[in-house]
Amino acid sequence: MNRDAEATRRRLLRAATEEFAAYGIAGARVDRIAAAAKSNKAQIYHYFGSKDGLFDAVFDAMCRETVDAVPIDPADLPEYAGRLFDSYEARPWVQRLATWYRLERAGTGSLIPVVMESNAAKIKAVAGAQRDGLLPTRFSAEELLGLVLHLSGFWSANTPEFDTRLAGNDTARRRRVVTDAVAVLVAGS
Repeated sequence: MNRDAEATRRRLLRAATEEFAAYGIAGARVDRIAAAAKSNKAQIYHYFGSKDGLFDAVFDAMCRETVDAVPIDPADLPEYAGRLFDSYEARPWVQRLATWYRLERAGTGSLIPVVMESNAAKIKAVAGAQRDGLLPTRFSAEELLGLVLHLSGFWSANTPEFDTRLAGNDTARRRRVVTDAVAVLVAGS
């Protein structure tokens, strides 16, 4: 792929990330994505096949970036959750895309290989830490990982009404709540 084609593809992915984060898959408009990328709709179909294919490429890239940037450390799950929280703070669109994915793709059988592979590796790491006595066994490895992942995204999953109750919490406090909650979770048996 020549440099111009790769640059066009990157612009389309950036524009699509913003569009899908704001409107979801169904609400996103290919013409707005093309205009924002200073491209045309034909390029979207050329590179990605369809609007769904473009969403898949955006979601796959987001997942790969997160997996690469925030590797799991089963010996320190509180800090792992804190680093995930940091990642979500730096890239707020990640949680919005994940929400749209859950809303619009649930039950479709459309599973993303990088997420499946990442989950399997993380579960294996947690299970190994449990076998080695580093983590409690009260919850299965899958359950414990799920709780850690959800606690790391706690702040971005609240309703606006609940957020008003927590309005005084700055970023440092929000991170500390996440890491402290995970520390409590992994402290007991």
